[in-house]
Amino acid sequence: MSDTSKYHLPRGTSADGPYDLLVTPESAGRGYSGLRILTLRPGQAHALSTGDSEFLVLPLTGSCTVTTDARIFELEGRTGVFASVTDFAYLPPETEALISSAQGGLFALPSARTERSSLSARYGPKEDVPVELLGSGACSRQVNNYCLPGTFDAEQLLVCEVLTPGGNWPSYPPHKHDEARQDVESELEEIYYFQVAGDGNGFGYLGVPPRERSRAWGRGYGTAERPSDMLAEVRSGDTVLIPHGWHGPSIAAPGYDLYCLNVMAGPGQDRAWLICDDPAHGWVRTTWESQDIDDRLPFEGLTQR
Repeated sequence: MSDTSKYHLPRGTSADGPYDLLVTPESAGRGYSGLRILTLRPGQAHALSTGDSEFLVLPLTGSCTVTTDARIFELEGRTGVFASVTDFAYLPPETEALISSAQGGLFALPSARTERSSLSARYGPKEDVPVELLGSGACSRQVNNYCLPGTFDAEQLLVCEVLTPGGNWPSYPPHKHDEARQDVESELEEIYYFQVAGDGNGFGYLGVPPRERSRAWGRGYGTAERPSDMLAEVRSGDTVLIPHGWHGPSIAAPGYDLYCLNVMAGPGQDRAWLICDDPAHGWVRTTWESQDIDDRLPFEGLTQR
């Protein structure tokens, strides 16, 4: 039986109050990761209480001001997710913040529940966001590393963006990160939030079918102990709660560039991001050595650094 309805949240189906999307550890049946998508009209403001979680304020479209008791952060933002990276703000647990926007915009608020609170609210300049081009050929994609180990300090939150030219397959070969194994694999929950470039008709796919279908579909799957079966057609504003076990790839339909905001968090105190490839398909990585990175990358306004 398909698990798609359990993990795929089409746009608008998880709206709550001021949020276009509200995913909490409780609503997702998890322990750590969360994501809120907030639309602000011109001149509108929103009060955010972080509670027991750390947050980023990450502009998707537009600019905003983030005000706390001690700091004020002016976020320049961007015109859209395919246009450039953005500056952002970090908010620790037990923080009261006001997010306001003179011109209005769309803002992502990824979060991670944590028992630690050693960091203060601070600003993340866009100039400091590392941009990587990964894979090659049809597996080429661009990754904007906002809040990862070595790029920006947090307690347990990990955040990046993956931008994929139409027709390409990111998050491949199938991989997993659902158990802690020293120097091999991290235990991390993951949330994907999608946007698709174009006129609103674009789409992509993300699958987690059973193992016996993996070769035919070229997708991921759960493990024998905890099987999963999901194939979601995703459109702008859709969200997928990545289940346990093997997962990937995402698929960007030809003609429609695909954006994915990745939010991860887990119990590990070292904040490591270690993945394990499915040994049946890991060989695909060796083919990348003889292929070039897709020449449509990086996206306009984004340079590798």
